Parts: sequence; structure tokens; C-alpha cells
Amino acid sequence: MATDAPLTEKSAERSAHPIAAIAVVAAIAAWAVPGLGHLLLRRWGRAAFLFLAVGGLALVGYGMRGEVFNTRSTDPFGELGFLADALSGAFYFLPRLLEAAGPDVSRAVGDYGTRFLAAAGVVNLLGVLDAYRIASGRKS
Repeated sequence: MATDAPLTEKSAERSAHPIAAIAVVAAIAAWAVPGLGHLLLRRWGRAAFLFLAVGGLALVGYGMRGEVFNTRSTDPFGELGFLADALSGAFYFLPRLLEAAGPDVSRAVGDYGTRFLAAAGVVNLLGVLDAYRIASGRKS
């Protein structure tokens, strides 16, 4: 016996709950590896673009020997730098493998490299927010 009764509040809550869980998983995946959240949502073009954009910015920043901020900072700008760097996901851990000598911000190139690394984190944050909105059904 099928009924066309309107959804009650509890059934609406239960049906919206899996969507919220999928959105959170997509957002975490998008942060961990840039583009992975979009890949899980089958948005191939956006996934490739985000991976290449964030990866390109991060690799150029590392190549310029930009500074990667750590969690122990004494000033607010260092904390903001850490936040921007950490938002780049897996690319945050890459400089330990690529550059053992550390940053070189004594030259302008190193300072620009620091900015590229921060930009990689901001672009990845936009990708995380986009993946969350797509998975939650707020954006097509």
C-alpha cells in the first residue's frame, strides 16, 4: 500500500543526513589531495584543473625556495602563513622531500615563492568549498 503522504520532519532529516555526510567526505578529500573531492563527485575537468593549479603553484613556490610556515609561530602573520600553507593539503608535506636546504627568503625570488605557496592554499580552499557545495546539492 503506497501512500503519497508528505514527508515528516524525521524522514526529511534522515534523507538529508547522507547528503551532508557525502559533502563532508568530499570536502575532506578535496583538502587532502587537491581535486580528489571533485574526482569523487565525477567532475573530471574541475578535478584535473584544481590538481594542476594547486600543484603548479606549490611546485613553483618550492622551486623558488619559498618559506613553508610551521605551527609554532610568534606572530599573527606566521600563523596566517601556516594556515594558507596547510590548506594546500598533501602539497604542504612535499618540501621536506624536495628541498633539504630549507627556504631562501633573503632574495626576492624566495619571497615570491612564499606567496605562490600561500596562493596554492587559497586556491585549494576554493576547491574544497566548491566540492562541498556540489556534494550538498547547492550547486550543479
